[in-house]
Amino acid sequence: MMLIVNPYATAVSDRLRSLVVHALGTRYAVTTIDTERRDHATALSREAAAEGYDVVVAFGGDGTVNEVANGLVGSATPLSCLPGGSANVFCRILGIPADVVEATEHLLQVADDFHPRRVDVGVVGTRRFLFSSGAGLDASVVKHVDSRARLKRRLGAYYFGYVAIARFSRDYLLRAPRLRVEIGDRRVEGITLIVQNADPFTYFRERPIRVCAGAGLETGTLAAALLKRAGPLTLPTLTARLLSGRASAVGRHSRIEGLSRASQIGVAGVAGRPFPLQVDGDYIGMFDEVAFSVEPRALAVVA
Repeated sequence: MMLIVNPYATAVSDRLRSLVVHALGTRYAVTTIDTERRDHATALSREAAAEGYDVVVAFGGDGTVNEVANGLVGSATPLSCLPGGSANVFCRILGIPADVVEATEHLLQVADDFHPRRVDVGVVGTRRFLFSSGAGLDASVVKHVDSRARLKRRLGAYYFGYVAIARFSRDYLLRAPRLRVEIGDRRVEGITLIVQNADPFTYFRERPIRVCAGAGLETGTLAAALLKRAGPLTLPTLTARLLSGRASAVGRHSRIEGLSRASQIGVAGVAGRPFPLQVDGDYIGMFDEVAFSVEPRALAVVA
């Protein structure tokens, strides 16, 4: 096992790292490496696959898991993960407990029943994503939250909620950058696009937040939802549906356009205005246009 640790992740400490490594060492031959910079985990996992490691475990937040996955895509080496972030969405999707101690015990049991399976990955530009990508408000929220690491660590999901309200009111209620979305011959415009490769989109503490109907790791397609426009009542009425845990309720909102079961999605900014983009909860920059696609069964996972 190669254990790739993000030492700056929300729930990672030196003491916890030592306990995890010691426990895993009772069943696995563990090589542990801390990440030192952006995309370091991708390079490390790519080397692990080339050297024939049996499994690579990402111990950090969803951004760390995403980087490791980008290094393992197309190889036979499976990905697993330990929850070290604030949301740990992909860990939960795989059925790995959200508590680090319980998750470590889970990986110890996996050693007796080691059966990797292959899942789809989403692609936007040159970056793969495991469960979601967002253009517009969602990405603006992620960018702002990540720039306030201390508040993110202390307040968690509540800080995401506060920032979402603030960004919506300031940047998206009146003069939101508009997006042109193309799926085949269909063209629609809106202000925020969510694309999912897995379900759910995220969690609010223990509550799953489902946005796109039909999303799944083994469907061979992407699911998407477009917020067409915004008004004063959009956020409160949409929030109630998001907290219901039912993507069908979100899809019935008058301002939402469902775009599920797609293999290719094109997105471009309208009137020359670029838009922010996030993948798996990691802000990756401003773009004029991007293309989404899916790579079926491109990644091995074990959980």
